[in-house]
Amino acid sequence: MILTLGFSLNISIAQKYTTKTGTIRFFSVAPAENIEAFNHQVNSAIDIVTGDFVFRVLMKGFRFEKALMQEHFNENYVESHKFPNAKFIGTIDEMKELDLTKNGIYEVSVSGNLTIHGITKKVKEKGTLEVKYGIILAHSVFFVKVADYEIKIPKTVMKNIAESIEVTVDVSLTALNN
Repeated sequence: MILTLGFSLNISIAQKYTTKTGTIRFFSVAPAENIEAFNHQVNSAIDIVTGDFVFRVLMKGFRFEKALMQEHFNENYVESHKFPNAKFIGTIDEMKELDLTKNGIYEVSVSGNLTIHGITKKVKEKGTLEVKYGIILAHSVFFVKVADYEIKIPKTVMKNIAESIEVTVDVSLTALNN
């Protein structure tokens, strides 16, 4: 009986894949300048049975080429002191048709709630899940409209920041029991 319980527990754990070192990149193309930032403090998890998919990113973890951009981003725009995290909670729509125990690249749609700057919006985005020898690589590129999340951009710098920011998410998830 003890062996049976241990075996079923391992199956349950193997359904969940996680990472604490994912990457989110954002890129703003504007007339005055392009702005790019990277964040490697991304926690993410996926349940390959239910399709539940989440990620959380520490806003102060974004790194910019210029320190002043980083300061303005945290203090003036996303107000990291008030809203320290951005998060997504949703599901992979096609999960029932996927077999993520096999190597391959799978086109998917993810639906759920994206919260940035204390504002939550329903989103549906496309991406890929690539399985390589038990590791799941999730990738998506999508656009976030700054105004949708009530991020105020002063008129003096409006030409420096795009109205819609390109966001790239890349996470490499490993089984929870690894």
